[in-house]
Amino acid sequence: MFSSLWQKVRMLSHRRLSELIGMIYDCAIEPDRWPATLAEICQSIGCMSGFLLLVDLEQSGHKFAHSWGLSSDWKERYLAYSDRLTGFYSLAFSRQYQRDGEPLIMSRFIDQTGSNGKRIYEELRRTLSINDVMQTVVLREARRIAILTASRHQDGGNLMDGDAATIRLLVPHVGRAVKIIDILDVKKIEVDTLAATLDTFIAGVVVVGEEGCILHANNSAKRMLLAHNPITAIDGILTASNATANQQLSAAIGLARTDESEIGSGGLGVPLLSDEPAVAHVLPLARGDVRTRLMPQATAAVFITRAESNSIADVGALARNFDLTAAEIRLLEQLARNATLASAARTLGISQETARTHLAHIFSKTGVSRQADLLTLVDRLAPRIRRTAR
Repeated sequence: MFSSLWQKVRMLSHRRLSELIGMIYDCAIEPDRWPATLAEICQSIGCMSGFLLLVDLEQSGHKFAHSWGLSSDWKERYLAYSDRLTGFYSLAFSRQYQRDGEPLIMSRFIDQTGSNGKRIYEELRRTLSINDVMQTVVLREARRIAILTASRHQDGGNLMDGDAATIRLLVPHVGRAVKIIDILDVKKIEVDTLAATLDTFIAGVVVVGEEGCILHANNSAKRMLLAHNPITAIDGILTASNATANQQLSAAIGLARTDESEIGSGGLGVPLLSDEPAVAHVLPLARGDVRTRLMPQATAAVFITRAESNSIADVGALARNFDLTAAEIRLLEQLARNATLASAARTLGISQETARTHLAHIFSKTGVSRQADLLTLVDRLAPRIRRTAR
């Protein structure tokens, strides 16, 4: 088994990995590049089709869907199952069954999803002439998940551990690109209107060059810099106000310049640990045909989410801000979906007493004393950035 896995991983050279990662980050600037990028990802593991979804678990819908290798009516057929698939996704991609970013080979798992999930899967499999599917959660938030799927043709055999290992290398980068697309909420950033476009966002956006030198800051970022919270500028260098956070942010920016393939190892976002906790998302700009055209001397764009953006919380980043344990994160995710403490305990398979203990620890770490205040905090701390009205 080890030998087979090694052969598969070895097939993806460092050069090829870098090419794929570059394509993924270019999609953050031009999302219409996703179909071609999905083609390259899928072909790297012998798959004949693939798609990328951002699923709204609360509204039973999809914010976006990009695909490659599927018939023109696949989206209509697939999304027709949205209301039923929401429950399937909640089960199949809960941490009960898989860790974030861990590929799930459906031929090994489908029997655990219940009759409804299995029936839908079998119908889609038959209709689309596929033999096996690999699905991976690339982004997980309290109310939404983004899923990357690759499908192998019915004549291609089952997906193997080595195929999962290849996807595992790409997942952090896909997740970061999806998050930034969600932040930007635009179809494409035009080079000639870059500054004007960035100034339409409520969140802070800072474009940096060598050593974190600030090349451009939008209006929101300028206000943060003037307040020295959660970021500041020291001799023109972007600096997080908190020393620990600054080390992590500087490291992420450095990797964006020297080796963007390694930037995924630090997690999706950098918790800034300010008075009102914020999260920075770093988009590498030093490579790629698309990204280098935005600002040729730029190393990275740093997107900073803060409380005033008032949207959907990134529980993973929130957990890092307050050092929550895995068990506390799972409970917080359930509560953020408006579950009661009792129903959250049932879903997680723990006793109410254990749930109350976890909640008490969360209260202590976040500095609140009521569940209502906790949920308000969740919704405020790491939101999806929305655009201001023009």
